[in-house]
Amino acid sequence: MTEDIWPEAEGRLSPFSVNHFIAVAIGELYVLGLTSAIKFTVDFLSVMNKNKHLTELQYQTELKYLKAQIQPHFFFNTLNSLYALTIKKSDYAPDLVVKLSDFMRYVIYDTNKKSISLLDEINHIDNYIELEKIRYGKRVNAKVTIQGNIDGVKVVPMLFLPFIENAFKHGVKDNDYMELMISFEKFENLLTFKSINNYTNGKSKKKPGGIGLKNVKRRLKLLYNINYTLNITEQNNQYSILLKIPV
Repeated sequence: MTEDIWPEAEGRLSPFSVNHFIAVAIGELYVLGLTSAIKFTVDFLSVMNKNKHLTELQYQTELKYLKAQIQPHFFFNTLNSLYALTIKKSDYAPDLVVKLSDFMRYVIYDTNKKSISLLDEINHIDNYIELEKIRYGKRVNAKVTIQGNIDGVKVVPMLFLPFIENAFKHGVKDNDYMELMISFEKFENLLTFKSINNYTNGKSKKKPGGIGLKNVKRRLKLLYNINYTLNITEQNNQYSILLKIPV
């Protein structure tokens, strides 16, 4: 007499067993898929972070390169002014040396900062204008005005100076007399910079800006992308610059 000790082996798998197997398989696939998705997301974010870091590094490197171009550019121009005064044995030469040392301190130290106060930047602009007035004397009448509350407003160093230097470079060079009106207006979160200088009819000031204007245009693009406005116009014997940036 024999006895089947595995009677359950002869029958079919119950529906419960099949459903249980399918459920377990689906669960395993879900866990595997979720794990893969998490790993993919982590890897993707890691790559994005690296790319962002590289982009930021490239951005900072280019900004430093542009600043490095500006520094000797301004020094050479001012030293040329000093040289011209010493040749003439002008009494203004000592004063120019003092102002030049202050300006050098600004260019060497402040331009390495990410931002400085707008008030300090305007003071440096005033200093630069005084340097040029020593050079050109009564041929220049320059005025800087401020509208709105600029307390606490930060700007990038040497963002406005190239425009002012360009006015002196081309405005006084071909004229017996130049008026230069510079204004800063703060309204809500927008800073508006204007520079207007006259020129003699027939002597256009719309010349290549060299390092100065090309440099500042590139810096604006890097700093603000499309969130700025720059208009350079020549009309009615006036050369005008209008720059609007967020602050």
